[in-house]
Amino acid sequence: MKKEIYITDYNCVTPLGFDVSSNWNAILEGKSGVALHKIIENQEAFYVSMIDSEKLNEEFNRFFDSAQNDITDFTRLEKMFLLSLKPLVERHKISEGTAFILSTTKGNVSLLKNQTNLPEGAYLSNLAKKISDFFGFKNKPIVISNACVSGVMAIGIAKNMIQVGKYKDAFVVAGDEISEFVISGFNSFQAIGSEPCKPYDKNRTGINIGEATAAVYITSHCEEQSDEAISQNEKFCFKVLGDSAINDANHISGPSRTGDGLYASVKNAMTEAKVSSEILDFISAHGTATIYNDEMEAIAFNRMELQNIPLNSMKGYYGHCLGASGLLESIISMESALNNTLIPSKNFEEPGTSQPLNIIKENKNVEIKYILKTASGFGGCNAAIVLEKC
Repeated sequence: MKKEIYITDYNCVTPLGFDVSSNWNAILEGKSGVALHKIIENQEAFYVSMIDSEKLNEEFNRFFDSAQNDITDFTRLEKMFLLSLKPLVERHKISEGTAFILSTTKGNVSLLKNQTNLPEGAYLSNLAKKISDFFGFKNKPIVISNACVSGVMAIGIAKNMIQVGKYKDAFVVAGDEISEFVISGFNSFQAIGSEPCKPYDKNRTGINIGEATAAVYITSHCEEQSDEAISQNEKFCFKVLGDSAINDANHISGPSRTGDGLYASVKNAMTEAKVSSEILDFISAHGTATIYNDEMEAIAFNRMELQNIPLNSMKGYYGHCLGASGLLESIISMESALNNTLIPSKNFEEPGTSQPLNIIKENKNVEIKYILKTASGFGGCNAAIVLEKC
């Protein structure tokens, strides 16, 4: 019998707040981090979801004492990572059996600007080691960089490594920041929206890039969580019932038109979880607001007979946070379950896919126990996890 694996703690840093409760309250009020920002010189402003750098530095300086720690040499993204992880490291002991997993798509890609040689900090392995060393992790860090499924995959990888006895527990952190490199890349695909994104909506125009970091603590012992208040002054745990990652090998940037990879990922995850479509309460989908992605998801969910399950995309609140998106959206999904509240898919008004979906349109109080979280990304990658509220 497989060992049961749990998520017992989490945290996040986003444009909507520097902890989970701030983010949850902002989302309940329908707030969004998406706004016009000037990213690239000599180009018009883009709709993105960006953290205020001044507030970020204030929060960082408040939590990290420069007199006690060498904090002067951290990039903006590294500060976001440290802020996400710090509360979890304080609440849970790091041991010889603890894994540290860092998920990111581009890491410190901003360091490449105006450089003729590759800076050491631009290597993802060096980024992970820097964060790992700061907190004193004892094992070599693991880097997950598989486009936009990285955050969801990191949960699955932590689960599987703990189940086979490789590690006792794991800290998983995911993050990406807005950069000229990323904006230019998506703009070259003509994928960036001309307005705040509208996932699954008939009038969607494309994605908004976002930035965030998110962190979770994963263990095989649900009872070993901290007594410190984490969410609404209550302890919690979520069982990771199943996971899967499948590549449809369709195209470097375009998803399978028949949703093969996502369909297979969802099917495998639900099979391992022993969960049927009838008992799923909620789907936290990828929902980028591009024509091909949203259509592919609708087809895949219908193939799995999930078209009637309440579903949302968080991109209208956070934009597309790349490697952080899957982990951040998993955290918000778990918060939804703890509060028994379905969150609307922001900016959705009129169906815009060939197959029906049950898009959530307003805050709704319902019992939430079983969650399906999905993600898809460049290169044909797809991933899914099934979570159960304990």
